Amino acid sequence: MMLLFKNDEQIKVIPLGGMNEIGKNMTVIEYRDEIMIIDAGLSFPEDEMLGIDIVIPDITYLVKNRDKIKGIFITHGHEDHIGALPYLLKKINIPVYGSRLSMGLLEVKLKEHKLENVELHIIKPREVIKLRNMEVEFIKTTHSIPDSYSIAVHTDQGVIFHTGDFKVDLTPIDGDVMDFRRICELSEEGVILMLSDSTNAERPGYTKSEKKVGVGLDDLFTKAGDSRIIVATFASNIHRLQQVVDAAKKHGRKVTVSGRSMLNVVNVAKELGYLEVEDDMIIDLNDVGNYEDKELVIITTGSQGEPMSALARMANSEHKKIEIKEGDLVIISAHPIPGNEKLISKVINFLLEKGAEVVSSDIADIHVSGHACQQELKLMLRLVKPKFFLPAHGEYRMLKKHAELARGLGMNKEDIFVINNGDILEVNKDEASIKGKVATGNILVDGLGVGDVGNIVLRDRKHLSEDGLMTIVVTISKEEGRVLAGPDIISRGFVYVRESEDLMDGAKQIVRDVLSECEEHNIKEWAYLKNNIKEQLKEYLYQKTKRNPMILPIIMEV
Repeated sequence: MMLLFKNDEQIKVIPLGGMNEIGKNMTVIEYRDEIMIIDAGLSFPEDEMLGIDIVIPDITYLVKNRDKIKGIFITHGHEDHIGALPYLLKKINIPVYGSRLSMGLLEVKLKEHKLENVELHIIKPREVIKLRNMEVEFIKTTHSIPDSYSIAVHTDQGVIFHTGDFKVDLTPIDGDVMDFRRICELSEEGVILMLSDSTNAERPGYTKSEKKVGVGLDDLFTKAGDSRIIVATFASNIHRLQQVVDAAKKHGRKVTVSGRSMLNVVNVAKELGYLEVEDDMIIDLNDVGNYEDKELVIITTGSQGEPMSALARMANSEHKKIEIKEGDLVIISAHPIPGNEKLISKVINFLLEKGAEVVSSDIADIHVSGHACQQELKLMLRLVKPKFFLPAHGEYRMLKKHAELARGLGMNKEDIFVINNGDILEVNKDEASIKGKVATGNILVDGLGVGDVGNIVLRDRKHLSEDGLMTIVVTISKEEGRVLAGPDIISRGFVYVRESEDLMDGAKQIVRDVLSECEEHNIKEWAYLKNNIKEQLKEYLYQKTKRNPMILPIIMEV
């Protein structure tokens, strides 16, 4: 499989996302005049990103080099690996390669974005896509979603191996185990660089098998008795959905689904045969009133406490179809993503207030991670035996710990690279080094706007949310510069005007004084006038209230 070319050129490996962060995974591999991309994921906004829906990688480098790009190669169908694809494909129409399930989930996204004529290729394990300077091979691995792949990029310099997200599960739900044999064969061919999932690099031991969750769910279903059961989990965790369905069937219950993303995934997985469920087992959410509580299992989104998720709406009595009631058993089958603990706690409190019993992964064996822990990461390093190593997919502390694991196995410190998004790692069969950087960062998606909200807009939103807004409206004669009307002051989120008349009167007087001074000196430059109003008012309001509202002067000419 090794290709015959000159050995005097470097392979560029450029992460555009996934380094020093969770999510937004995207890696560019460039060799000679060809670029291939591994994954194009999204991440969810941090607390200070007010009003932002999702975050995607900056693809400026790809747009500039669009003629070199031969395709996007998908490791699996999670949002943090395919969520940015519609936005990328709107800018650059290139082929997408991935498993049947990944392509099925992507098709739903493309329809939502009204994207047509996208070239999708369904790839089977060990299948190879031949480019001019590279060959891209898909290798079966195990994760929390079926059809997960590692990707091997074959060049004349050697193999670059990207593990994708993985864990070593010897008893997976679908019985389809990791292709250890092919991974070992790659090692014999010569892996010059390995990129490896670092999400659980801080956790010792091994990740438990998904089958462990089935036992925990069965136990809870048995104890539920005549109670209605509501299970919240990640929509894309199809193996978990299968175990919920299996437990429901065993205990004579029907299953219904709540949440748009959950419904989409269930429909795609069922249609493609990844979710085995009899047609009469699934009932419409509108028909739940026709069944007794003991006959129902409701699978829902909201395991992370997302404010608009189906579970959160149930907890807040805002769901159109489901009302939480005394005796309901709510199973939250997921670990909190760092930063979501408060959201989840809030939802649990509301559920408990309504009389439901809530069981989380802290109480019972109802969740296992889809990512490898330390012993599995070390096993992968031992099997692959890469010359150079690049920890990927994780926050800095995770990448650093993964690097330490590699050093503990005997790798030299200078052969391990902990890098940032945008860094260019140049590698060949003999050496590797960081050579420069490309444009990278976060592109914020707010509604239909992609990238039109930046740091300045976020700063203004933060300012407004913390201190409020004061608008000053003045009408001035265009010819003479005299004040014809105003100043009128409108306050939003700053003070309650009716109870702050003295403050408002003082503010108006400040504005009048500024206007009078400008009129005396025949100043008609509105920029100067507005700036003076802002500066004088800012000082006055801070003296009186110790607050700094956003001040917005509006001058109208007549």
